[in-house]
Amino acid sequence: MPPVVSTIEIVRTPEEVFAYVTDPSRFAEWQKDVVSVRIAGDRALSVGSRFTTTRRIGRVERTMTQQITEISPPRSWAVHGVDGPIRPHVKLTVEPLNDGAWSRVTIALDFEGHGICKPLLPLVRKQAQKGAPMSYRNLKELLESGADRAIRLQ
Repeated sequence: MPPVVSTIEIVRTPEEVFAYVTDPSRFAEWQKDVVSVRIAGDRALSVGSRFTTTRRIGRVERTMTQQITEISPPRSWAVHGVDGPIRPHVKLTVEPLNDGAWSRVTIALDFEGHGICKPLLPLVRKQAQKGAPMSYRNLKELLESGADRAIRLQ
C-alpha cells in the first residue's frame, strides 16, 4: 500500500517550520494523540538519534521508539519505528514558497506490521488518514498564530 501523504502550506519560513516540526519535544503541542516524548541522550538530534513517543490510541496508551534515518535542515527529515508490533515510518519534506517566506510541508506516513498485529495495518492506516490531517491543521494554526513561542533553529 502507498503511504498516507498530506501536504500543507504554512506562512512561516522553511527554517522555522523545519526546526519546530522535527523537534520531538514539541510533538504534543500539535499532535493531540501524543502524551509524552522522551529523547535518548542529551546531544543534538542527528541520524541515529532515538526518541520514544507515548500516544493515546483510543483508550490505551502505546509507547514506541523511533530512530532518525535522515536529517537535512531545512528540507527533509525521516524516522522509522524500531520496536513494537506496528512501526511507523515518516518522511517529511519542506519546500520554500513565496521567495522563502512560506513553506509547503509534505508528510508521508507509512506503517510496518510485525507478528500478530500485521492484520491490523488497514485499520491503523485508516485511523492515520483520519487523524493526521487534524494534527497538520493544528501545526499550521499554531505556527501561523505565533503561539509556538520561540522556535529553536537547528
